[in-house]
Amino acid sequence: MALQESLEQEGNILFRYRSFLPLIIILAGIIVFFYDNINQQVVSNDKTYTLIEIISLVVSFTGLIIRIIAVGHTPANTSGRNTKGQLADEINTTGIYSTVRHPLYLGNFFMWAGAVILIANVWFFIVFVLAYWIYYERIMYAEEQFLRRKFGQPYVDWAAKTPPFIPSGKYKVKSKYPFSMKKILKKEKNGVFAVFILLFIFHNIRNLFITGVVKIENDWVLWCTLISAVIYFVLKLIKKYTNLLNESGR
Repeated sequence: MALQESLEQEGNILFRYRSFLPLIIILAGIIVFFYDNINQQVVSNDKTYTLIEIISLVVSFTGLIIRIIAVGHTPANTSGRNTKGQLADEINTTGIYSTVRHPLYLGNFFMWAGAVILIANVWFFIVFVLAYWIYYERIMYAEEQFLRRKFGQPYVDWAAKTPPFIPSGKYKVKSKYPFSMKKILKKEKNGVFAVFILLFIFHNIRNLFITGVVKIENDWVLWCTLISAVIYFVLKLIKKYTNLLNESGR
């Protein structure tokens, strides 16, 4: 099999299973976190680790904001979370898509990078960046092959002036579609919850190693996690039992 076909085949397989990548990263991160703590390489200073947690939140929410901007301005059957295969009724070429071809994958990078920062291990962060690059390079290649075949020259013309991963405002165009808060609440409700769940896990694992006691402290991490959980489950129930978040064409 030629390299071109091989890369596309690998990308399509990785695309279907891309939702498992965060689980693998976090599992590996927890192992590294435990190893560092067992070998007394834990960040023992509370102020220092609180700073790490804040940096983690800033990075993760940067990624979430990128995803919100991208998803909120797109029509139905584009920029989705489908895992069965590539899907696109049209090419998104305006708004954030006029500055970068894969804003969702860029957003995912920042969200997961924020989680990796909590592990407080520079080498693991470097491994994460390399793994993300190798994994998503193949997914982006397969996705672009699909779009090229489906949309032809219009896709080629857009891709020629729009960078794949690092944004550029050189050819920025106002979004074709208005921002849809309903679509964000329906499609991106798990983002904030996931960020705080990971923060909660690493925060309390560290406390366990520092104090030697299994104890969930009544602190800002706990309350932020609880609030995000309530919001998540309320939105999930609204989506399941009502039509309040439905919007024609979005």
